Amino acid sequence: MKNTADNSDEIEKIVESKEHGKRMKQWSKIKGENAWTMFKVIAEFVDSFEVMNKIGPCVSIFGSARTKPDHPYYKMAVDVAKRMVDEGYGIITGGGPGIMEAGNKGAFDADGVSVGLNIDLPFEQSHNAYIHPSYNLDHRYFFIRKVMFVKYAQAFVVMPGGFGTLDELFEVLTLIQTKKITKVPVILVGTEFWGGMRDWIQNVMLEKAHNISEKDMDLIPIVDTPEEVATIINNYYESEDSSFAPNFEL
Repeated sequence: MKNTADNSDEIEKIVESKEHGKRMKQWSKIKGENAWTMFKVIAEFVDSFEVMNKIGPCVSIFGSARTKPDHPYYKMAVDVAKRMVDEGYGIITGGGPGIMEAGNKGAFDADGVSVGLNIDLPFEQSHNAYIHPSYNLDHRYFFIRKVMFVKYAQAFVVMPGGFGTLDELFEVLTLIQTKKITKVPVILVGTEFWGGMRDWIQNVMLEKAHNISEKDMDLIPIVDTPEEVATIINNYYESEDSSFAPNFEL
C-alpha cells in the first residue's frame, strides 16, 4: 500500500496533467486594479456604517421604481410609511422613484427618519426629493447597499415590484431561513399581486418538490392595509424581547 506522501505526489501529478492537458478558456480582458477594489469596498462600508449607526430602528420598504404617483400601490406605500413612523420607526428605501419615493414621502410627510440607499446604475437613477439630506447615501456596489437594507431593518415591507424586488425579498427570506439574520417580520402587501406567487410556493416548491419546510410559509404573510402591517410588526415585538438591535454583527 502506498503511503500518504506517495498518494499526494500522485494526485498532484494528475492535477498538473489535467491543468496542462486541456486548453482552458482565457479572460479576454481583466483589469489590473481588481486587487485594489477592496479599498473602494472598505471605504463605502465605512461611509455607510458611519451614517446608519446613528439612525434608530427602521423598516425597509421594497418595491418597483416604475410605480407612478397616481397608482394605488404608491398611495399604499405612502400610508404604510406614515403608519410605521407613527409606530416609532424610520423608513429605509432604495432612494429612487416609484415605491421607493412613496416610502420616503410617507416618512417625510410624517416628520420621520427618511433614508435613501441609492445605487449607481448604467441608466441613471436620481434620488427622490423626500430623503433627509444627511441620510441620502450613494452606493457603487449592490452588495453593500443590501447590507445596509438588511442590517438596520426591524421589519421588511415588500410592495409589488419586478426582478429587483424579488431579489431583495428572497435574499432576506434566505438569510432568515438560514439563521444568518434575526427572524424579523417580512410582510408582502397586495394580495392580488403576491397571491399567485405564494400559491406557487405552497403548491410546487413545498408540496410537490419538498424544497422548503411547512414553517417557511409563515415567513411570507400577505396583507392589504397599513393597519395589518402595523399589527404584524407590533405583535412580533410584543411577543419578543422589546429591545431593538441591528440584525447581525460583521
